[in-house]
Amino acid sequence: MTPASLTRLALVGVAAVSLTALAIGPAGATSSHHPSNHPSHHQPSHHHPEPKTVPVRLLSINDFHGNLEPPTGSGGRITDETGTQVDAGGAAYLATHLKQMRDKNTVVVAAGDLIGASPLISAAYHDEPTVALLDKLGLATSAVGNHEFDEGIDELNRIMKGGCHPVDGCSPAGTWKGSSFDYLAANVLKEKNGDYALPPFYVKKINGVKVGFIGLVTQTTPTIVTAAGIKGLKFTEEVAAANKVSKLLARQGVKAQVVLMHEGDNVAPNQSPDACPNTPGAGSRIAQGLDAQVDLVISGHSHQAYICKTKDPAGHDRYFTQGSSFGRVITQIDFQVDKKTDDIVRSSVVPDNHVVTRTVTPDPEITAFVQTWKDRVSTVANRPIGSITANLGRNSTNGGESALGDVIADAQLEGTKVGGNAEIALMNPGGIRADLTFAQSGSEGDGVVTYGEAFTVQPFNNLMQAVTLTGAQLDALLEQQWSATATRVLQQSATLTYTANLTQPFGSRVSNIKVNGVAVTDTQQIRVAANNFLVGGGDGFTVFTQGTDLWSGPLDIDAFVAYMGAHSPIAPPVTDRITVIQ
Repeated sequence: MTPASLTRLALVGVAAVSLTALAIGPAGATSSHHPSNHPSHHQPSHHHPEPKTVPVRLLSINDFHGNLEPPTGSGGRITDETGTQVDAGGAAYLATHLKQMRDKNTVVVAAGDLIGASPLISAAYHDEPTVALLDKLGLATSAVGNHEFDEGIDELNRIMKGGCHPVDGCSPAGTWKGSSFDYLAANVLKEKNGDYALPPFYVKKINGVKVGFIGLVTQTTPTIVTAAGIKGLKFTEEVAAANKVSKLLARQGVKAQVVLMHEGDNVAPNQSPDACPNTPGAGSRIAQGLDAQVDLVISGHSHQAYICKTKDPAGHDRYFTQGSSFGRVITQIDFQVDKKTDDIVRSSVVPDNHVVTRTVTPDPEITAFVQTWKDRVSTVANRPIGSITANLGRNSTNGGESALGDVIADAQLEGTKVGGNAEIALMNPGGIRADLTFAQSGSEGDGVVTYGEAFTVQPFNNLMQAVTLTGAQLDALLEQQWSATATRVLQQSATLTYTANLTQPFGSRVSNIKVNGVAVTDTQQIRVAANNFLVGGGDGFTVFTQGTDLWSGPLDIDAFVAYMGAHSPIAPPVTDRITVIQ
């Protein structure tokens, strides 16, 4: 727990609790029942004319991903309450809506992935512009998301505490001052001593009552973040971690409790943001398992909008919400806190997902703020790096291969041949974040690709690496593309071909593997290039971790830019590297 957190807790009248005490202390008494379910607790008092409850309003966002400018394409639209697709998002519009929704009882919170996988306007400066924006918007606290770990815990601490980047130095804004809010994580521990890597909770006093916020991040973070990003950290099961903190808060007199969690469910598409068309998943599991003392669950990670109601372990109704992504939705939750019991009156909870439309006047201060950073990054973003003859998209064949994926894999192979001696390259499809279109918005349709457009496609700044795998290991790796829980087909360079028989069971689908047209043997040594996320076993491709003779080369974006410059104009390749039987 940071000193800032302890100071804040002291200011709001909550006894500071050491990490050690919280980590190894007794489980504590069971949570109290909720007053909303016991009418006897609410008998009118003839001796105290003042209100028995006080109002609180929460305004929440999640998965903002540094979208300072209005997001474009499908990422900038959302289905509203009438079933209509509308343009949504953009920091200046978000600021206007927040101002309109605020009252004196408001706390602004978030559920993670506010930074990371960001557009160049923010990513070029290690997301300092986005964190500065969140401070301007009055964010009080947020759960940490998996993308907050993209550059490691040390960088996350720098973002919170201040100081210029150790490699790139200060941004054009000068010395970074840090954030005025802390990220929370009750289920992220330091491997060396079991201490919390981040504050597990935050308490805010409103109208004389204390509301506690507990942070969680998906326990799958180690499989979806580079190995370097989560080095030295342990991610524990969410429910048990939150319940430990919930009991501690209850013992400290904090009975009104909200969980901010970076995990969620998927939904049926094109539904009202206030509907609950959820497919129960990890989000529902956590929302149902949390201690009955927890009154609300605000989620993220799955980029969906929903207002759901579930049962807590005591059988009481508990809301479970999420607010889409990219600043397109603000979740407003109003409730009353009983001044006698210090608990949330469950029957008073009213949640609403509010679409951040662009029909309002954008906030002038935030408009100017975004323009300043847009101007600063423009010389980088607008630099032409090459050209294409037609759209290069992510639309995949039945086998999972895409034209853009093929080009990226070819670029990664070219960037790792010298030094890494790579023979084939493999790219995770989830790391390809946008299409390259021939006529980008505002252009004349000349097929020119700018650095900014290329960065939008590959925003992670992953390091290209190469390892040696045997033919048998390559076979096993390719089999990991299909499982009962997910299909993730790796994009491959032209030097690799194989047959995928989708009628066969998992683990027996790949045959006829060839490198440069020559059949691969089990004992053959093959140099395989991939980004450091995959080489570290990301997306479940654990066979990569068996690789030997690790070599590190350029950033993935640099390899892509160099390839575009050397081979433009680039035409969409024929997607025939995987022969599919189905």
